[in-house]
Amino acid sequence: MTLMTATYELQERLKPEHFRALGEFSNTYGLQKFRYDEKLNLLHFDYDASRLTDNVVESVLRQARIPVLRRLEPTRQ
Repeated sequence: MTLMTATYELQERLKPEHFRALGEFSNTYGLQKFRYDEKLNLLHFDYDASRLTDNVVESVLRQARIPVLRRLEPTRQ
């Protein structure tokens, strides 16, 4: 298992419906957990990079209508 954290800058603050959507897909294969930094308006998403690519993670977020502006530089855990 190769854990990675993808960090996304958001276009707007997350609303209750965004949290519901995050909760619905957070158990998807390889998606570990997420953390929302309300102060900086960043979403950190942990995933198993041996099973998923960063493009898949971003696609899932967009399908859930999470207001992603851009992905920041990835970090290893």
